[in-house]
Amino acid sequence: MSKIHSNYGTNELPIITTEITEENQQFKFATLLQLRYPPGFFRKVVAEAVATFLLVFVTCGSAALAISNEHKVSQLGASLASGLIVTVMIYAVGHISGAHMNPAVTLAFGAVGHFPWNQVPIYAVAQLTGSIAASFCLRVLLQQGTHLGTTTPSGTNEQALIMEIIVTFTMMFVTSAVATDSKAVGELAGIAVGSAVCITSILAGPISGDR
Repeated sequence: MSKIHSNYGTNELPIITTEITEENQQFKFATLLQLRYPPGFFRKVVAEAVATFLLVFVTCGSAALAISNEHKVSQLGASLASGLIVTVMIYAVGHISGAHMNPAVTLAFGAVGHFPWNQVPIYAVAQLTGSIAASFCLRVLLQQGTHLGTTTPSGTNEQALIMEIIVTFTMMFVTSAVATDSKAVGELAGIAVGSAVCITSILAGPISGDR
């Protein structure tokens, strides 16, 4: 509520003072909170957690089965499963949360201005929660294999480092290109990103583990 104190008859200008009540503060806080986190934001967070859960469950689960018994799932099959689950999740929740499924992707989108910075930490927490839950489920289901699904590079540390740099750059390049470029064909984004995951997994898996 504002009050104007008149200084009629003097040379001084009117003085305007503002009294901010507790109700005004609460209203401003609620408005600011709504602007930063729209009503549908919780739905996005849940979708991101579910997508990340399924990504880790399928990717690490197929890799673990390939390690334990290649007659069940081959290395090629595990790579295909990784790419397919990414494609499926992009089409399933991409219109809801963007289907980042990775804190690095969320951070990259925030860095280029395609995602609000204030929402980055919450997305990251949702992604970590989904991935940890998936890992726990796999641990319960695959009790016989203590180290199944862990990163097991077959080359040297230098080879693994170089390979991971190359495949990570490839993944982020493709993801950023199809997701942030207005000229890109949005309907094919899921196929492009999923194919990139599959290709890099086939290439890097035998060297750096790529898991």
